[in-house]
Amino acid sequence: MRGGGNVSLKVLVMTAQILLNILRHSIVKMEAINLLILDECHHAVKKHPYSLVMSEFYHTTPKEKRPSVFGMTASPVNLKGVSSQVDCAVKIRNLESKLDSVVCTIKDRKELEKHVPMPSEVVVEYDKASSLWSLHEKIKQMEQTVEEAARSSSRRSKWQFMGARDAGAKEELRQVYGVSERTESDGAANLIQKLRAINYALGELGQWCAYKVAHAFLTALQNDERANHQLDIKFQESYLVTVVSLLQCNLSEGAISENNATGSDMDDASVNGNEPDELEEGELATSHIVSGGEHVDVIIGAAVADGKVTPKVQSLIKILLKYQHTEDFRAIIFVERVVAALVLPKVFMELPSLSFVKSASLIGHNNSQEMRTSQMQDTIARFRDGRVTVLVATSVAEEGLDIRQCNVVIRFDLAKTVLAYIQSRGRARKPGSDYILMVERENLSHVAFLKNARNSEETLRKEAIERTDISHLKDTCSINSGEAVDGTMYQVKSTGAVVSLNSAVGLIHFYCSQLPSDRYSILHPEFTIKHHETPGGLMEYSCELQLPCNAPFEKLEGPPCKSMRLAQQAVCLAACKKLHEMGAFTDMLLPDKGIGAETDKVEQNDEGDPLPGTARQREFYPEGVADILQGEWILSGKGSEEPKIFNLYMYSVNCENTGFSKDPLLNQVSEFAVIFGAELDAEVLSMSMDLFVARAVITKASLVYEGPIKIRETQLTLLKSFHVRLMSIVLDVDVEPSNTPWDTAKAYLFVPLAGGKSTDPVHLIDWALIDEVTKTDAWINPLQRARPDVYLGTNERTLGGDRREYGFAKLRHGMANEQKSHPTYGIRGAVAQFDVVKASGLAPHRDASRVPFQVDLTNGKLMMADSCIMVEDLGGKIITAAHSGKRFYVDSVRFDMTAENSFPRKEGYLGPLEYGSYAEYYKQKYGVELIYRQQPLIRARGVSYCKNLLSPRFEHSDGHDAVSEETPEKTYYVFLPPELCFVHPLPGSLVRGAQRLPSIMRRIESMLLAVQLKDIINYPVPASKILEALTAASCQETFCYERAELLGDAYLKWVVSRFLFLKYPQKHEGQLTRMRQQMVSNMVLYRFALNKGLQSYIQADRFAPSRWASPGVLPVFDEDTKEADSSLFYEEIDSDERLSRKIHNTDGYEEDEMEDGELESDSSSYRVLSGKTLADVVEALIGVYYVEGGKCAANHLMRWIGIEIDFDLKEIKYSVKPSTVPDNILKSIDFDSLEGSLNCKFSDRGLLVEAITHASRPSSGVSCYQRLEFVGDAVLDHLITRYLFFTYTDLPPGRLTDLRAAAVNNENFARVAVKHNLHTHLRHGSSALEKQIRDFVKEVQNELSKPGFNSFGLGDCKAPKVLGDIFESIAGAIFLDSGCVTASVWEVFQPLLNPMVTPETLPMHPVRELQERCQQQAEGLEYKATRTGNLAIVEVYVDGVQIGVAHNPQKKMAQKLAARNALVALKEKESAEAKESGEVDGKEKNGSQSFTRQTLNDICLRRNWPMPIYQCIHEGGPAHAKRFTFAVRVNTSDRGWTDECIGDPMPSVKKAKDSAAVLLLELLNKWYTR
Repeated sequence: MRGGGNVSLKVLVMTAQILLNILRHSIVKMEAINLLILDECHHAVKKHPYSLVMSEFYHTTPKEKRPSVFGMTASPVNLKGVSSQVDCAVKIRNLESKLDSVVCTIKDRKELEKHVPMPSEVVVEYDKASSLWSLHEKIKQMEQTVEEAARSSSRRSKWQFMGARDAGAKEELRQVYGVSERTESDGAANLIQKLRAINYALGELGQWCAYKVAHAFLTALQNDERANHQLDIKFQESYLVTVVSLLQCNLSEGAISENNATGSDMDDASVNGNEPDELEEGELATSHIVSGGEHVDVIIGAAVADGKVTPKVQSLIKILLKYQHTEDFRAIIFVERVVAALVLPKVFMELPSLSFVKSASLIGHNNSQEMRTSQMQDTIARFRDGRVTVLVATSVAEEGLDIRQCNVVIRFDLAKTVLAYIQSRGRARKPGSDYILMVERENLSHVAFLKNARNSEETLRKEAIERTDISHLKDTCSINSGEAVDGTMYQVKSTGAVVSLNSAVGLIHFYCSQLPSDRYSILHPEFTIKHHETPGGLMEYSCELQLPCNAPFEKLEGPPCKSMRLAQQAVCLAACKKLHEMGAFTDMLLPDKGIGAETDKVEQNDEGDPLPGTARQREFYPEGVADILQGEWILSGKGSEEPKIFNLYMYSVNCENTGFSKDPLLNQVSEFAVIFGAELDAEVLSMSMDLFVARAVITKASLVYEGPIKIRETQLTLLKSFHVRLMSIVLDVDVEPSNTPWDTAKAYLFVPLAGGKSTDPVHLIDWALIDEVTKTDAWINPLQRARPDVYLGTNERTLGGDRREYGFAKLRHGMANEQKSHPTYGIRGAVAQFDVVKASGLAPHRDASRVPFQVDLTNGKLMMADSCIMVEDLGGKIITAAHSGKRFYVDSVRFDMTAENSFPRKEGYLGPLEYGSYAEYYKQKYGVELIYRQQPLIRARGVSYCKNLLSPRFEHSDGHDAVSEETPEKTYYVFLPPELCFVHPLPGSLVRGAQRLPSIMRRIESMLLAVQLKDIINYPVPASKILEALTAASCQETFCYERAELLGDAYLKWVVSRFLFLKYPQKHEGQLTRMRQQMVSNMVLYRFALNKGLQSYIQADRFAPSRWASPGVLPVFDEDTKEADSSLFYEEIDSDERLSRKIHNTDGYEEDEMEDGELESDSSSYRVLSGKTLADVVEALIGVYYVEGGKCAANHLMRWIGIEIDFDLKEIKYSVKPSTVPDNILKSIDFDSLEGSLNCKFSDRGLLVEAITHASRPSSGVSCYQRLEFVGDAVLDHLITRYLFFTYTDLPPGRLTDLRAAAVNNENFARVAVKHNLHTHLRHGSSALEKQIRDFVKEVQNELSKPGFNSFGLGDCKAPKVLGDIFESIAGAIFLDSGCVTASVWEVFQPLLNPMVTPETLPMHPVRELQERCQQQAEGLEYKATRTGNLAIVEVYVDGVQIGVAHNPQKKMAQKLAARNALVALKEKESAEAKESGEVDGKEKNGSQSFTRQTLNDICLRRNWPMPIYQCIHEGGPAHAKRFTFAVRVNTSDRGWTDECIGDPMPSVKKAKDSAAVLLLELLNKWYTR
């Protein structure tokens, strides 16, 4: 390819036909080609693509713009021979003219033979075969019978039927565009081809071979997946069975009974045919026969005598036997027909004498080109490396096959042309090779061909070297100049694409094959030839073209022409022109498929990168911060010379607890306020958020505006310092107020409130506490600041980081069996040798002799690590343990306990004591000698890290670890010697209150972003609803966008479908679908979202305080995070968060590459979002605006986002033309019955006729239902989704999705259509469809006969798609007939759809039910699918054991049935186990019913209750005989919480939970069956 300017040159390799196509469709222009290399250029004659490329494009291009042409061939003349030197010269000169080139060849043959050795030629003669006349005649009679049957069944003439060959148009369609048509009448033509192939095999190869051919054809048909539905297949099968029995019966005659046994064994041959339904003439599926027949050479003679094989085959076998001992033997046998290529390897396999032969077939492309290509390449590779030694090939192997090892070429059938003779000889590449020509004895034509071929080769070579003068001959070198006569071509000026008489017929066939269709309606053009006699007595022909009913026009009359072929070409050319003018062809003259190509369900591009808008496409986006939070004031407070006063706004945080807990600390919480630089929107103040602080306690938090406040700069310095000290401890980030970075993008401060009332909000602030906290010397001690683990070198977070839970303490103490350890169990922290602390100088020396005084306990004083304190002053404080850096809330001082007290033993442990006393424990464990052993111990509980309080943490579903469920209820206390404790400067209540602030501010920051987006969109919708549309389910909060997204998706699809349908009345359903895809696909919505910057507003991560950036306290990402993947906490984190966290690890360290203005360590401002999330948010916003403001609001939002369509029907300049349906069709339809079923009268009955007309019905002026189905599908989806959304307002998104899927699906619509007898009015023309509908109706009637049963599309019989389609198309017809009013559609369809699916009646798909059940039981689930004939077999394995199996023609249906069988088997097994255990325990419950957690879960799911909550209330006994006791309760929607049902002690957690579930099920049974 030529490259202009900086464009690089390209080399393109393609077939001749593809080159012709891309030139015709102007994808590449001839001027762009620099060099045209044509391999096997002798093909450039007649209508071959080479010839057409040259005549249509090369010779019509100006000479200076033409490419150079380089052709290669073994013979420039592709004919049976040349009669003379002059004849040869003329043919060579014509080829030279066509290719605008000169023929050259090598003069010295010996020079060539050094590189390409010439094989020695051997002629082998064979006897003529004796005729099996009676068999031939019987098969010929069958051919005639089939032809007669086909003619009588066809309404068309024989000319139209037998091609329906359309003068080669179908073959052209297959060759040119790689697509094939199938019609029911093609079954007859296909069968005739097969019968001829069998007859050929009978004559040329013998009866046994013919039997194998027929048997293979039959087996391939029976294995055809479509056999159940295709009449043409059944039609063929009936004849082939007769042929097989005819040929097989004759095998048992004569003296070769041993061979008969072989023949009968072959019935069971396994046939591995590829695409057997697309056979060429004479082709059969590749078969592998394994037979027990024992043959020796003498049998061949008998077999020949009996006609089993012909003398020709016998001769071939003898030739092969000569090479038995040849080293590295490799042969190619050339045959004329595909049938011979496929059956000869079977002959070789049957003969033990030929066991040294490993043979395979090599045949050309069929219609399934990709499979054939790979198969051919595999066969050639096996031949090349010796796994195959004999290749039986058709002419496909004559050209271009280069296998150096090949040393024998056998022409089983003589070549047809000189070229084939030369080329096949050239395959023998090895020096000393043989070229064996098999010739029939006394066959003069064979002898003449050989003589002619040898002479012609010499003549050609001589002519190429010594050119004959032919100047005296006239018109020898005429060439089509390419100047098209008017009317012979049509060119698009803008692109240069051209269609000519030569290509028009193929293009029209290709266009029809691309129209939307199903397997019952194979669409193709129909031609009717009309005869006209001219005044001069000559006959002229015109052709009428009829296109399928979903084309933009149906009939076209062509001009009169001299021949039928020309008339057909002319009408097709006129049709191409008309289709282009109507927009059905693009300017490239290719069928218009809508805008671009579909990318639906494709997750990645050619390079393997995920496509935009898919779930796999994930990118970094900066986290948005609302503009209102910006403030320069946050940078002030450094004590400048001129004291400033700042006008700020104070909002107090109001918290109210609901529920009850025994934990006193929940109510001992300090109050806070937040100071902002601007006044917040009123919607933020009206918002109340639920904080899930404990199992039974929810805190409702909201902001209350206290008023504007004036803050002096000195006060601001104090407030900032307090804020940093407080949040550094809460978030566990070690920063100093003096050097912490402040960001103006997020300017607000947390301040403590003193309580009381005041008119000036400044006086509400607890300035005394702020002074105390900011000015204490305690902060000098590193153990009192955040991250004491870093100081102690233990690499262990103490508080604030959600990276460590007490699970690590459990591992550290080797308590893998979940035993409770010593009293410090459950508190996170490392084991630091006390020497580290001692060496630091943080704690006093531990030398008893140097103790200055004894502590006077009577005065109520305690000796702490660095001070002396009164006992009463210790209440409510936090203490830091000097030996570990852990922090604790002080509970009480235990005067009844000292360090001398014995150390408690582990629960359930009966062995000797590990430590004698607390003093001994600290000495052995930490290496510290206690001095004040008589001091009372402090009872304390660990300070938990800062948690995400926005997610409901305590509604655990069944299956979670029992420990994680019970921990919030239990409090673990430790007993600490005061001398090892520092008093922390922050009070306990202050820290507990501050731990709520990150969660509160996360919600406020999100809400402020939603308010900001609302203002940008500029339409009055509640900001809280917009926040819902911006929050992903992965946040695990109490709301998410999924419900709104469902509604928005359906509304968007509907609005766009309506617009396209009305705007483009001439576009067919395929074009409309693709255009809609281009307007509403996730990729498009994703780009809209990016253009509007929605990525900054979306909340997609579960809130993690450790990654939240507080003003002045930015998160830390260090090595600790890298280890954290293994922590227990990660089980709760979704993949989005985990991915972003991993990425932060690296970002945190690339300080050298930071850009200007980027804050150090500010990794938290970036997160990962998938492309699908952005697209989903767009749909959710549409849904929210539709709910809050109706169509006007939703349309406003869509316009804002960038969806450029006319939303108002008045804006769409459409006109629904009244239908013109012929009266005879109107009279044939029972409108009273049809309209009665619908309970609806049509104004324009033509629309109703169109809605029930299938594409398989001959047109007669009525369009098929496809366009109406397009609009009807969208309107029903929208209406049903809207109904479910507003009916079930409290239903979780997942259940709503399931409801919609059950209501809006083709299977359900088909059942509704049958229920109301709509199927009886369907107009179609396919007997296969008729049969499938009949079977389906019978199945549905069985379903409906079951009391109370409604499968909602989950029945055992798959519906014909057509029935669901007409249900949708009738909806489309009502929409148009009512003047485009959706309410009219719902008025008609709501009664039809009743009873509508409800949460109670929703059937769960067996595949999903089985999957969920196996997940809950932690069992492995696996499906294995195989296919036998036209049946798919699916087996279900649970934990490696086969549980269920099912057979069905459709794989999906087989999987569904197998899953259903597996569920039945599992439930029976559970019942048996429950019954057995019931008998053992003497507590058999209600017969054999299985009471399990699964049953309880199913009830909760159906009634839309939250999942049951299980709690371990006791766990005891020695390790070898532990017992668990569980309690369970459930929150019912109508009666509230049930009582706690406590099960029996059981040896496993599963059984203990089952025991509790039994009691709860009994309780629910009593409640709901009274």
